[in-house]
Amino acid sequence: MAWASRPQALSQNIDDRITNGKIIYNQTCVACHQAEGQGIPSAFPPLANSDYLNADVDRAISNVLNGLTGKITVNGGVYESIMPQLGLSDEATANVLTYVYNQWGNNGTEVTPSMVAGVRASTASAH
Repeated sequence: MAWASRPQALSQNIDDRITNGKIIYNQTCVACHQAEGQGIPSAFPPLANSDYLNADVDRAISNVLNGLTGKITVNGGVYESIMPQLGLSDEATANVLTYVYNQWGNNGTEVTPSMVAGVRASTASAH
């Protein structure tokens, strides 16, 4: 998608990450996961208070980097839709996930570009 080629200001701290991540979320994620992270029942899983999201940050990073297909269970609901690869840079991926992790009752994780680069490197051969 277009974000891969767009220049993104480097975030200096978690507040910058959240601010920059909100912009990416509203342009890339909101259609499926909705404005308050509630998702769309039986179609797209919620990100708000998400047991699936909060359980494994590396899995969340991989899902954003590589997309996701197959059944998952989130907050007791089963979802089997397709999330495409988003083509985000390490910086953009870190920002959007930090935003999501710091909204809607999630656990407050800060995702950094180095965390994203590590997952990108470890999943590159698998995808």
